This record gives sequence, structure tokens and C-alpha cells, in this order.
Amino acid sequence: MSDSLPTTPDAVRQRAAAADNRRRRKARPASRQWRRRGLMTAYIVFVLLPIYWLLNMSFQSNTEILGGLTLWPEAFTFEHYAKILTEPSWYMGYVNSITYVLMNMLISIAVALPAAYAFSRYKFIGDKHLFFWLLTNLMAPPAVFLLPYFQLYYTVGLFDTHIAVALAHCLFNIPLAVWILEGFMSGVPKEIDETAFIDGYSFPKFFVKIFIPMISSGIGVTLFFLFMFSWVELLLASTLTSTGAQPIASVMTQTKGASGIDWGTLAAAGTLTILPGIVVVYFVRNHIAKGFALGRT
Repeated sequence: MSDSLPTTPDAVRQRAAAADNRRRRKARPASRQWRRRGLMTAYIVFVLLPIYWLLNMSFQSNTEILGGLTLWPEAFTFEHYAKILTEPSWYMGYVNSITYVLMNMLISIAVALPAAYAFSRYKFIGDKHLFFWLLTNLMAPPAVFLLPYFQLYYTVGLFDTHIAVALAHCLFNIPLAVWILEGFMSGVPKEIDETAFIDGYSFPKFFVKIFIPMISSGIGVTLFFLFMFSWVELLLASTLTSTGAQPIASVMTQTKGASGIDWGTLAAAGTLTILPGIVVVYFVRNHIAKGFALGRT
């Protein structure tokens, strides 16, 4: 006995709309579909072309780079990557950058989690004004805080250290983290907190074992933005360091020598600079996809 289709007015209208959509798709000219595919392909090529060109230059000698336009290296060379991976002045730039970025992410997320919880769960005098004041820090360029940070760190002996750059980036990353996390935490019902306390959970145990796993997507999105800002920021990182904690972005600006700019090494360094971002996106990709759909971002 075959199942009969529902004959309610809503069901009939839905079937009619689906059939009409199928007829429209079949009747759509093939030229329009090819035009859309062509535009999408052109856009992807336009976006990826600089990255391909950077990778292409990193495998060419400086003579070939300056000699003319080549879409593919005529003679592959790994000398630029070997130079970066063997000379301390180069590879320590990556170590320094990764060190202060990780320190900043740890400090920012540790401060932002309880702060965002307070903003999402409690009402107190001036809470809206304080929340807005935190966001105003994001509206000022880093150059505004450059001189006071430099004088302060030089006086207390933090100049040219990883922690100096990490703390300086907290001025921008902590408000951003609080803003993102507060949106995720506000979406969690308060009844969960009350139920956990009734069941005998202390606040630290509830916060770590129950609450944080529920906002894991928000934490993933937050860590992504923290990494993105701290990794690409150059002004504070280069000014607050000299040799001991110099970031890779600052090292890349010193490739000009007596024979000119070392374009191949600069291209190889740029290629390696993209890799940490790809790794971070790969590990938090699922959280980012959920976070962009659910959170304040």
C-alpha cells in the first residue's frame, strides 16, 4: 500500500512551489550558469594570484626575479628557505613572534573569560558604560599608545622582551575577546548556572567542566581573532623590541643590503609567515564556522 501525499492547502502550495522552482532551474539559460561560474573562477584567481606569485618568487633566484616575468621558476632553488632556517637572525624572528603571540593569547583569554561572564550574568552600576569603554580601546590606532608603552617598559626593564609585546597587545585583544565571548555567554540560559549550583557544583568546577565546553565555539573564534591581530601587528612589536625579541615582520624590513633587496629571501619569509595562520585556521575551523553563525561576531 503506497503512502498518499498530504492534501492540506499548505502541503499543496509547498509542492507547487517546489515544482515551479524545478521548472525555473531547467529553463534557466546555460549561458547564465557559465557566466556565474566564470565570475567565481575569476574572483578566486584574483584572490589567490598574490599568494601564488609570492610562492613562485620564493623558489626563484634574485637574478631570475629581476630578469623578467616568469609564471613558473625556470630553475627551482631552495637557497632562500635554507637561509631562513639556518641563520639565527631569521628563524629566531619566527620563534619570537610565536612566543609573544601565544603568551598574549593565554593572558587575553584568561582575563576575558571571567570578565565576559560577569558582563553576561550580572547587572551592576555602570556596566553598560564600562563595556562601551572597553570597546573604545579598539577604536584607537596602536600608534597612540606607542610612546607611553615605550617609556614605561624602558623604565621598568621590560623593553626588548616577549612579555612586553604580549602585554601591549592585551590592550586591544582583551576588549575584543570580552566582546565576542559575552555574546556567546549571553546565549547560554542562566538556568544552567542555577541548576549546577543546586547540584553542589562550586563556581570554579562549574565554570571549567560545564560552562566552558558549552561556549567552545566562541572560544575558538576568540582565539582566532587574538592570533590574527597579534601575529600581523607590526608597529608595537617592532618598537618595543630591538634584538632579543625582534619579530619576523621587523626582520623582513631589514633585507636591503649593499647589493639591493634580497627579493627571494623576502618572498620565502612571507610564505613561511602565512603557514602559522593556516595551521591555526585548520585546528579551529569547526569552531569558527559555528561561531560566525551563533556569536556576537
